[in-house]
Amino acid sequence: MKLRILDAASRDLIEGYRFYEKQQAALGEYFLDSLYSDIDSLQLYAGIHAVFFGQYHRALSKRFPFAIYYRVNDQEVCIYAVLDCRRSPAWIKTHLTKT
Repeated sequence: MKLRILDAASRDLIEGYRFYEKQQAALGEYFLDSLYSDIDSLQLYAGIHAVFFGQYHRALSKRFPFAIYYRVNDQEVCIYAVLDCRRSPAWIKTHLTKT
């Protein structure tokens, strides 16, 4: 299955990278490596995750408190957002409706 990371999700990943890089040197790189590994796993496991906000599957990251919001279309997985789970659900819903 093909993976496509939309621009909004790429910006989310960059924001997460910057946050963790400020916490500790090289932690941002580890964050990206971990999240890209979680995203790659969607090639096998896309569609098995619970649906949130009526239309997005949510895959939780294994190492960081982040969730990957995606949709499955034919033979493609579209990543719409990669968001911090510590945010309020209302903020997450608003962020997803902007994508």
